[in-house]
Parts: sequence; structure tokens; C-alpha cells
Amino acid sequence: MASTSASRSDGVSSRIRRAASNLNSDNQLLDIRKALNLMKDIAVDLERDNQSDMVKQLENAVAELVEAHENCLHYSSAIHSVAEAYRPGPELTDFKKLLDTEFEKVKAGSSSHPQNHPLMHQFQQTVWNVHHAGQPMPGEEQEDIIMTSTESSIKNLKCPLTGKHITELTEPVRSMDCKHIYEKNAILIYIKSHHNNAKCPESACPKMVHAKRVICDPLLLVEIEEQRTLSRQTARTDVVEDFTEMEPHDEDST
Repeated sequence: MASTSASRSDGVSSRIRRAASNLNSDNQLLDIRKALNLMKDIAVDLERDNQSDMVKQLENAVAELVEAHENCLHYSSAIHSVAEAYRPGPELTDFKKLLDTEFEKVKAGSSSHPQNHPLMHQFQQTVWNVHHAGQPMPGEEQEDIIMTSTESSIKNLKCPLTGKHITELTEPVRSMDCKHIYEKNAILIYIKSHHNNAKCPESACPKMVHAKRVICDPLLLVEIEEQRTLSRQTARTDVVEDFTEMEPHDEDST
């Protein structure tokens, strides 16, 4: 009897994991970047024509799209968690309640908010640059722009295993549990070498890492690309500052 129950549990857990895997694949195929790029192009044209009300409507639509996409990711993570934790009991399992509870837990644990999301910031920055190129947006210094656009979603800038900056990773993946980013091949070898009982290699992180829960989620590549863009912008700013510092010396020499 016990073996039958265990077999049924494994069968249900396996089906849930397959559903989570399929949902995650669908989320990756649901690339919202194309839609957002189109919306940015339209917003730029409207901003040039000073149609601020229409731009605001588009901004609200972007926020709704980002929130919906984030919810898809939260549901995917919730299904994975339910599959890992599921154990059959004497009564019928209320999977809807389990998923809803886990979804709320995952959502509450996320520091991301549509208005502070990197994709939202990209949209706002693009519109702002129409009339204010090179200037920080109201209330933001250059350092603030870098922090607010990446702080909530990128927790480490270097892979703790390879030492490479995340913008240099060949196949970046992120833990669904602790959100740290690694080189895919390196983290999988690391997990295997610890006999699938590995703690996150990032210093001071207490979370465990599992091969099935380190993925290239749909927004990771977007966030890394934004980090790459911001790095280039910072480099250009440093060059301008260095050149400016040289100018008084040139004047003195004349």
C-alpha cells in the first residue's frame, strides 16, 4: 500500500514538474521585448509631437504588460515549488489553494515592482531622452540611475564560480530561489560535484541550488543587456570627466 502511495506521489509530482517546465518554456518564448520596443518607438514619436497624454497612456500599458509577465514568472516558480513539496495525504489535495498560496509567497518575496522594473525604466529613459538627452531624469543622479535600474533584479555582478562579469557570461542562468546569477556550465558542474546537495557559491548566501531551479528566465538577458548599456554609459561619462579635468591645464599652458 505504501509503495502504491509513493508511486502515485511520484507520478503527480512528475506531472507537475513537467507542467512547470512547459510553462517556463512558454514564458521564454513569450518575449515581450519586441512588444516593448514597438511601444517605445511609438512613444518617442508621440513625445516628439508633444502628445504627453498619449505617452502617459502608453507608459501605463507598459506597466501592465510588465506586471502580467512578472506574474507569469511567479506562477512558474510557484508550480515548481509545489511540485517539489507535494506529498499525498489522506484527503484530496486542493492544488488551486496550494498554487495560490505559493504564488502569493513568491510574489511577496519579489522586490520587483512594475514602476521600478528595468524594462519600465528603459521605456521612461527612452522617452526622456527625446528632449533631454544626456541629462539624468528628475530626482536621479547618474549613480541613482544605475542602482534603481538594476538593484531589484540583479543581485551579483560577477559569477561566483568563474569570476566573470555577468555581461561576459556565455550562458547566464539565475537561481529561482536566491536569484544569484552564474555561468550555466560552471554551476551545473558545481552542483554535480556536491552530489546535488550544494549551497549557493555566492558568499554568505544560505540558499541551496538545484540543477532544475537554475534557469535563464525571460528577463535575465534583458537585465544583463541593460547592465551592459549602463556600463558603456558610465565609461563615456568618465571619459568626458577626464577630458574636462584636462581643460584648465591646457588653458594654463597657453
